[in-house]
Amino acid sequence: MTVQDVDRVSFVQEWEEWHRQKEAVLAGPHGFLAITGLHWLSDEPTRFEDAPGAWSSTTDGVVVELDEGEELVIDEQVVRGRHDFGVLAERASVYVSWGDAVIEVAKRGGHDIVRPRHPGNALRTEFTGTPAYEPDARWVLSGRFLPFDSPRPVTVGAAVEGLEHVYDSPGQVEFELEGTAHRLTAFDGPTPGALMVLFTDKTSGVTTYAANRSLQIPAPDADGRVTIDFNRAANLPCAYTDLATCPLPPTENRLPVGIETGEKIPLERGGRP
Repeated sequence: MTVQDVDRVSFVQEWEEWHRQKEAVLAGPHGFLAITGLHWLSDEPTRFEDAPGAWSSTTDGVVVELDEGEELVIDEQVVRGRHDFGVLAERASVYVSWGDAVIEVAKRGGHDIVRPRHPGNALRTEFTGTPAYEPDARWVLSGRFLPFDSPRPVTVGAAVEGLEHVYDSPGQVEFELEGTAHRLTAFDGPTPGALMVLFTDKTSGVTTYAANRSLQIPAPDADGRVTIDFNRAANLPCAYTDLATCPLPPTENRLPVGIETGEKIPLERGGRP
């Protein structure tokens, strides 16, 4: 295990700030903990208790038909009657307002969905934080990025049974842990050149969430070197709620070792402080 040359105090402070920001997004007024329903749309217009209108998925995309007295706010414009959202791209989301709630219209695994987000949802209002291991610089490892000749489509399962996601993988990340080399298939991260990996390990289902954890990795340097900070191994929304469609790790990303750092099983799933 390679220990990085870091200052202990600033290292812990930076980790704590990262964790605070992540928790703030998760538990924001319209974050994932505010979701009250995961509604799968069909060609039959259907009404839901936690959203206005009758929703359907058509060949021309998602449609909502609002009754008299119902309205949504879309791009700061009040919408009444029928509204066509058009065909959404895979993994795209559109957010529209309804009073103090936000209605997410999205496509996941090739299916159109509606996910209302209400600030008063008990999962959000009762949230007290996610338990985690104490940050430890020993889990900051040096690795290298091994790019494929061209991105490869990788099909993975999802937290929702029967659903699949397909992501393009630019390559693998290799690192050494206790004298043994490991490789993880990586996907594109949120910024150009950055990477993201999904994984499980020997702690999964014991002290950490069973299905998955995710890790963001900064872009490799000119020589392909990367820094892998497992302290920032994070839960995905499915760790907190069944109303998420999170991807599962590729088979090769099931590590045969314990990554005893990062976020633990949420209290909402029976975890301990």
